[in-house]
Amino acid sequence: MFWMILGIIFSLLTLFGTIELLLLTIGGLLPYRQRKTDNSTCQHIAVIIPAHNEENGISACVQSLLVCDQPQGQYSIYVIADNCTDNTAELAKKAGANVIVRHNPDERGKGYALDYAFQQLENTNIDAFLIIDADTIVEQNFITACEMVFNSGADALQCRYTVHNPEASLRTHLMHIALLAFNVLRPRGRDRWNLSVGISGNGFGLTKQTLQQVPYSARSVVEDLEYHLKLVQADIKVNFVDATTVRADMPTGKKGTDTQRTRWEGGRFRMIREYVPYLLSSIFKGQLRLIEPLLELLLLPLALHVFLLLLTLALPFYLTQIYALIGLTIVFIHVFGALWVGGGTWKDVAVLASVPFYILWKLMLMPRLLKAARKDMEWKRTER
Repeated sequence: MFWMILGIIFSLLTLFGTIELLLLTIGGLLPYRQRKTDNSTCQHIAVIIPAHNEENGISACVQSLLVCDQPQGQYSIYVIADNCTDNTAELAKKAGANVIVRHNPDERGKGYALDYAFQQLENTNIDAFLIIDADTIVEQNFITACEMVFNSGADALQCRYTVHNPEASLRTHLMHIALLAFNVLRPRGRDRWNLSVGISGNGFGLTKQTLQQVPYSARSVVEDLEYHLKLVQADIKVNFVDATTVRADMPTGKKGTDTQRTRWEGGRFRMIREYVPYLLSSIFKGQLRLIEPLLELLLLPLALHVFLLLLTLALPFYLTQIYALIGLTIVFIHVFGALWVGGGTWKDVAVLASVPFYILWKLMLMPRLLKAARKDMEWKRTER
């Protein structure tokens, strides 16, 4: 009886995530549906780059934007130098970007910086905004591919977001595989089922009308996830741009990696705490479009999800063991499906042999993740 109860508890902790993975894996592996542009035209796109002490990479980021294919309309580049104490602003201007300087030591973080930039540009002729991180290199078709989706009538968009330096270390290579699943296969799946694909924090876009309807008031350390939930509440869909990719450097050292994962996943736990009750209440009131965002929130970090499935498999209760085997099979297909649609190689497959150590590392981070779930957790720049 004890093992049965424990198996059921572990199964329930992963059940919603297993359902989510199954739906997104099937959808992500189906052929991508191209959109047709309508008669609307996005005349002016602004690329916004929030930057806090990013002097080492800001010039390369701006240069990658300057050599993009020319869109039908015009585009401009703005770097928001937020509470910088280095030469980020000067180097960005020298590289060819417009620079907005912000100093507010009491309101720190990417959400504040983006909101400030949007307010500064509100009364211009800009029709839409694309947001990338300061350590990012974009593909040459980044502007034109996003313009095409805006011209199809999209209110918001998210393109592929992967790792720029996967060969730098074992951690960055594992992160590369993880982002192929999180930022390529899963949004493809949501897009295939005609769902809002989410915002990954890098390589997303918003029209001016969207920002007027839902101001960028997200302030948590996962402001992208928080803002997407606000968009979902307002019944605004984020469309996927599968035709282009932004790539960012990931930290190579243990300290930087720990900081980044703590911020991302700890902040996610905070969103679970704050939004799950609201989503459940809204679904019971008939807002069925919120079911998938709820499932997405309840999908635990994949390492923790796999660990709980392995624990369930180890318990001597055959019904939950069968469920665990099904769940682990779905994870297996999900990961290899991500490599398939993301252009993975046999070297990526070989790196998967280190996954047990990756899971152990993630489990050791759990106390810090729970601390990061606090509402007052301070934003910290990742050391790369």
